[in-house]
Amino acid sequence: MVNYRSFKLKELHKEALKFFPKEITDLVDTPCYLISEDIIEKNCRILDDVQKRTGAKILLAQKAYSLPITYPLISRYLHGVCASGLWEARLGCEEFKKEVHTYAPAFEEGEIDEIIDYSSVVIFNSINQLKKYGERVKDRGKQVGLRVNPGYSEVEIDLYNPCIPGSRFGVNPEDIKDIDLEIVDGFHFHALCEQNADVLVRVLNSFEKRFSKYINKLKWVNFGGGHHITRKDYDVELLCNTINSFRDRYNNIEVYLEPGEAVVLHAGVFVTQVLDIINNGVDIAIVDSSAETHTPDVLAMPYRPEIIESGKWDEYKYNYRIGGCSCLAGDFFGEYSFERPLKIGDRLVMLDMALYSFVKNNTFNGVKLPSIIVFNKNDGIKWQKKFDYADFITRIK
Repeated sequence: MVNYRSFKLKELHKEALKFFPKEITDLVDTPCYLISEDIIEKNCRILDDVQKRTGAKILLAQKAYSLPITYPLISRYLHGVCASGLWEARLGCEEFKKEVHTYAPAFEEGEIDEIIDYSSVVIFNSINQLKKYGERVKDRGKQVGLRVNPGYSEVEIDLYNPCIPGSRFGVNPEDIKDIDLEIVDGFHFHALCEQNADVLVRVLNSFEKRFSKYINKLKWVNFGGGHHITRKDYDVELLCNTINSFRDRYNNIEVYLEPGEAVVLHAGVFVTQVLDIINNGVDIAIVDSSAETHTPDVLAMPYRPEIIESGKWDEYKYNYRIGGCSCLAGDFFGEYSFERPLKIGDRLVMLDMALYSFVKNNTFNGVKLPSIIVFNKNDGIKWQKKFDYADFITRIK
């Protein structure tokens, strides 16, 4: 899998300094997620160009990014959102105010009616769920989808691969043999993770081999997420040609894409401050944030976030491990080098922290939640959300 975080890093740092200048990152309280509406709009324009060239409809995957203050901007370009359950469906319906496509591995009886209310499309993961709830969805005038397993993926990390043996996700061709799919409006598949259009071509080929005999009976096919469309090396031309060719083969069928990261790629940074510097065989900078609580994908994925004006270990003169403020022994962001020695009070700016950050953070160890701040070049800091003890205690009391 291509690691876009290693792609032309010096240019990436230079670009980040242009959109997140020190006069902004030095001003905000730490720790905080700092979100640029200018970059979000830049990404949305690229996505909208794909929509215009192909007729495809693009949805925001809220599991990667859900910040209502920015929804009016994104909704000017995208057709709606996809949701992973009741609360995301309600969020999309009430805040984004356009299409809401809701999928979950299984829906609860006590929630399904509300989910239908908030959704435009409800996508089922199994024939059992389709039989149990499908007619209820149709009776309410909403569309029914079925998630299928395309049988092919190039996601190398099992944790993120929806097509590995034993996967929970989607039906196989043998599951729908001799099953009446009359109420199904569309198929959904998802098999990409931070990947380029060439991978989609191979996944789509596998999907068609497995399910082509059903496609002409459908209104739409959803190609899922994981398309890194706004990455600089992404082959937009191949994507558009692939979508257009697919639509031509199947009577101009409607196509959906549901990227999450591509909508907010490079649109956010995480600003943290050095609290202390110690040495235990190596220099360790302890910051006022935590990889475990504030950027959990750093440990779960795992990956090493880029820090503006830093390099890999030994690339520059001064090496540091960047450690978090929780009691977890492995709470480290990674190993870095700097041209100048770090000092207490220095701010570190971690790149690409709009996605899969505040949607996944937590208060383990009583670590406070970072602020969320939105800004743009015209208004400066436009909005900020600060958290306090009440946000911690109300979750457990």
